[in-house]
Amino acid sequence: MRERRRKKSPIFAVIIAFLITAILIASAKFVHDYLQHEWLLRTHPLEFTQYVEKYANEYGLDKFLIYAVIKTESSFEADAVSNVGARGLMQIMEDTFDWLSVYRLRESEISFDNMFNPDDNIRYGSYLIAYHLENFGDLDCALAAYFAGDNTVIRWLNNPDYSADGRTLTAVPDSDTRHYIHKVNTAYENYIKLYS
Repeated sequence: MRERRRKKSPIFAVIIAFLITAILIASAKFVHDYLQHEWLLRTHPLEFTQYVEKYANEYGLDKFLIYAVIKTESSFEADAVSNVGARGLMQIMEDTFDWLSVYRLRESEISFDNMFNPDDNIRYGSYLIAYHLENFGDLDCALAAYFAGDNTVIRWLNNPDYSADGRTLTAVPDSDTRHYIHKVNTAYENYIKLYS
């Protein structure tokens, strides 16, 4: 009597296929997450730490917000100069520097060339962020003011098309400012996720 060959159940084949697919998906997700994490670490460094932490403490700011602004403004290049003449890590404009040095920080011994010095630049930029946060009480408004100026943000807040309450922006009419706010907020979230 011949032995009957046992047929493999089609359910068994489906289970094996499902398990192989699940393992492949889990492996792909792990690799993707790892590579994304490594990429974020490379693109979101912690540089100039002594100055960032010093002025974060001095002006009551989250250090990750300062890192996010530096990343967005200059990608950590201390000698960066924008096409409109902003200088250094936090891209300080000359008229902003003049206003800060004369009226806010009251420093006559410093010149605009000092904005290439990381210590001075981060001090001025951090002070300016803290000033805008105190004035507007809202991060998006503070970032908009850092990028486009106080008067521009005040004008937007007084326009019901852009602000329902006069304190927060429901819309940012300028695409460059809108893009800037988004970039800083994204970098800020990434810094918190990576280093908290």
